Amino acid sequence: MAAMASVMLEGAPPSGESVDALVVRCVQRLTSLPLHRRARFVQGLDLLASRAGVMVAMSGVRPFVALSRPAQQRCLEAWADSSLPLVRASFQSIRRLVLSVHYAHPGVMRIVDPSGPLHARTAQVPWEGPIPSTSDGAPSAVATLPVAEPSRLAIHDLVADSGVERMVVGSTLTQDVHRRADVVVIGTGAGGAVAAARLAAAGYEVVMLESGDWHPPTSFDGDEPALMERLYADGALRTTDDAGVALLQGHAVGGSSLVNWMIMLRTPSYVLDEWGRDAGTVGMTPHDMAPVFERIEREVRAGLVPEDAHSANNRIVLDGARALGWRVSAGRINAVGCHRCGMCGVGCRYEAKQSTAVVHVPAALRDGAMLYSGVGVERIEQRERDQGSPRAGIPPLKRVHARVHGTNRTVTIDAPLVVVAAGAVGTPVLLQRSGFGGGGVGDWLRLHPTTAVIGVYERPIVPGTGIPLSTMCDEFIQWQGSDYGFWIETPPMLPSFAAAVLPGHGPSHAARMQMLPQLGVLIGLTRDGAETTHSSGRVGVDRQGRVSIRYRLTGSDARRVQASLTAMARLHFAAGAQEVGTLHAHAPTIRSVEEAAQLSTWSVAPNRMPLFSAHVNGTCRIGTDPATSGATPDGERHGVRGLYISDGSLLPTALGVNPQETIMSIASLLTDRLVSQHRRVTQ
Repeated sequence: MAAMASVMLEGAPPSGESVDALVVRCVQRLTSLPLHRRARFVQGLDLLASRAGVMVAMSGVRPFVALSRPAQQRCLEAWADSSLPLVRASFQSIRRLVLSVHYAHPGVMRIVDPSGPLHARTAQVPWEGPIPSTSDGAPSAVATLPVAEPSRLAIHDLVADSGVERMVVGSTLTQDVHRRADVVVIGTGAGGAVAAARLAAAGYEVVMLESGDWHPPTSFDGDEPALMERLYADGALRTTDDAGVALLQGHAVGGSSLVNWMIMLRTPSYVLDEWGRDAGTVGMTPHDMAPVFERIEREVRAGLVPEDAHSANNRIVLDGARALGWRVSAGRINAVGCHRCGMCGVGCRYEAKQSTAVVHVPAALRDGAMLYSGVGVERIEQRERDQGSPRAGIPPLKRVHARVHGTNRTVTIDAPLVVVAAGAVGTPVLLQRSGFGGGGVGDWLRLHPTTAVIGVYERPIVPGTGIPLSTMCDEFIQWQGSDYGFWIETPPMLPSFAAAVLPGHGPSHAARMQMLPQLGVLIGLTRDGAETTHSSGRVGVDRQGRVSIRYRLTGSDARRVQASLTAMARLHFAAGAQEVGTLHAHAPTIRSVEEAAQLSTWSVAPNRMPLFSAHVNGTCRIGTDPATSGATPDGERHGVRGLYISDGSLLPTALGVNPQETIMSIASLLTDRLVSQHRRVTQ
C-alpha cells in the first residue's frame, strides 16, 4: 500500500510524515469497518499489488512495488477505468482511503483550509456567522429563522430527574442490566426519537437503546476527520458491497438528524397519492398529512433561509436556475440561532440545529423515558406465544438483547411493544437476525443515488462555509412526464471529504484540492425506483452473520442520473462557471453549454463515476402484501404483533425530496395510531 499511496499523493501538500506512517493511519481508519469488510479491502489491495493486478493494467509480470514510477502511474490510471468491476472497486476504495486520510492530517488541513473552524476565528466571508440585521437593527430582509433563546433545556441537563438517572452511557455500566418496560425503542434518529417522545408523553414507560454514543456539543470541535469517524456508521466508510455507492448514515444519539444538512421538505403530494394507491397506506393523503407536517415543523422550529443569508455555493443554485428560468426555491431549515459555520455534517457546536438529540430525546426524558447509549441491540426474542387477535389484548412479551460496545456487559429489556428504528440498514439486519425476516424485509432499498458536478469560478465560493444546504432546484423532479426525476442541491465540502470525492489522484487531484476555495459543487439526487416492479437493492445477512448491502442502478434510473449531469453543468455555466467537471476518473473538462450535452451519454456504472447517498430508505416498506413489504400500513411487522418499525426503512418508495421531515412525520402519525390501539400494559 505504501507504494500506491506514494504515487497517489504525488503533488499533494506535504504532511511531514512518512508514507509508512500514513499507511499506519489508513490501517487504523479501517478498524471502523466490520471484519468482513476489512478483509474485502485487504483482498482488493493484494489483488492490485500482485503480478495479476499489474497484468490487468499493462504488460509485465512484476508486482506493483517492483515497477518503475512511470509504470506505477500507468497502472493506477488503468485501474481507475478498468473494464473489470472488481479492479475498479478495489482501486477506488484504496484511492478514497489514502486521499481522505492524507488530507485529514492536521498539517495538510492547515494548508488546504488555513482559516479553521468558525468558532475559533471571526467570520471571513459574508455568508458566515449569525444572520445579520439591516442598518436600522431590524432582521434581515425576509428572515424567518428563529432566534436563539437565552436558555433551553438540552439533553445534558436531563441526566438526572429527582434523583433518577435518565441517561446511561453504556460504557459506564459496571454490571448487566435486566428490566421491564412498556416499550423499547431501538434508535434515536428521526423516526425513533419522535416515536419515543410521543409514547413517553402518552404515559408509557419507555426505554431507548442507541447503538451510537451521546456527544455533548462541546465535542463538536470542527475536527472533520475525527468527527466523521465518530458520528457516522462504519466510521463514514460504509459502502455497498461493490463500493459503488458510499453511504452516509449517522451513528450517535440523534442518528442522522445530528449530522444532516437541516433542510426540511414535505413529502410531495403525488408521492403520498402513489402510496395510497400502490402500498395501501391509510390516513396519509396530502390533506391528512398537512397538520402532521405542521406539528413537526413547529417542534424543530423550521424557518425559511433569508435571501441574503445563502452561501456562495447555494447562490449558484438560486442565480443559475433563475437565469435559466428553472423552478428553484430557498429552503426551510431546522435551526435556532444558526451561526452559518458550515460544520452541520460533523455536529452543531452551537446546538442551533434542532436535531432529535436537542428536541425529541430530551422531550422523552422529561416525560420519564430512559436512554442507554453505546448499546448495540443484537436480537429480539419472542418470549410468549401470540394467541390474541391483532387488535385485542396485550401483545406477546418480547425480550430485547443488547450489548455494550467493547465489553461483555449486557442490557436486556422485556416489553410487549418494541419499536425498531435502526435505519434502513440496521432495521432489516436486526429483524433477520431475530428470525423476523422474510417477505419484503431487506428488499426495495432506495438511495436517492447522488453524484456531483464541480464548477470552477473566478470568485470565491469556499464550499465548506455557510449554511450547507439552503436551496433546491426541482425543475426536473417529474422528468419527462413521469413522477420520477432528479433535483439539484449543494453539499458542504470540507477538506478530508473533498479529497475523497474529487476525482483522480497525483498532480491532477492535488491541483483540484488547491483550487478548493474557487470550486462550486452541485449534487444531483435521483428519485430511484422508476421501474417499480422489482427491487434494485437489498440489505441482507448471510449465515455467518455478515451484512451485505447490494444496489445497482436500473436502466431508467441510470438515465436520470446521466440527465442530472447535463442539468448541473448547464446550471453552473448559467451562474458564471469558467469550466465544469464530473467525478469520472478520466473525464475531460467541459468548457461550454454545448459540450455539456455529451454528459448524458457518459457511463454511470459502479466505480466509473462515484455515487453517494445520505438518504438510505426502503427495506421494510409499508404495504398490504407480506411477500413484498415489511410492515403493515400501521407500521407493524407483518405477522409479529407488537413489533413496530419507525424509520426510513418504512418508506414505500423513494421520495424525490430529502427525507427527514417525512420520516419524522410518519413516525409521529403511526405512533399516535399505536397509542390509540394499545393501552399501557405495565403499571
